[in-house]
Amino acid sequence: MPAYDNPLVAELETVRTQALGELDTMSDLTDLDAWRIQYLGRRGALTQVMRGIGQLPPQQRPEVGQVSNDVKAILEAAFDNRVDVLKQKRLATTLAQEQLDVTLPGFPVSLGRLHPTTQILREITGIFADMGFQVYDSREVESDLYNFELLNIPPYHP
Repeated sequence: MPAYDNPLVAELETVRTQALGELDTMSDLTDLDAWRIQYLGRRGALTQVMRGIGQLPPQQRPEVGQVSNDVKAILEAAFDNRVDVLKQKRLATTLAQEQLDVTLPGFPVSLGRLHPTTQILREITGIFADMGFQVYDSREVESDLYNFELLNIPPYHP
């Protein structure tokens, strides 16, 4: 008895045509993932039909198994092809929306921030300037001559 007269083969062909028909209408990757679960998942329609192969007589199992493997390969290939098509379409849409004009001037480069110590010193200097003091910037390292001797501080002073 040929495998094509078997009701499982007819059911496999029905699942194949129905799945491919639904796959052609998919336009979203989330819908596509739901399709994959519905038809190719562990509890999918194809798996449910393939479980019936165990109840067949031993001489029919290889032929029906071959048909079921062919249907599964066709559905997986069609799924992968549809995923590629949808990803390419999404990429094309994204590129069309986010076009880059290379003739526009670039974004200004931020030069960073002041060190927190410098910020505090400037704040303190501003407070003293508001109180009437003069701000005098000089060298950071002074010699003993300028700090002590010219101010008439004796050399033995602590």
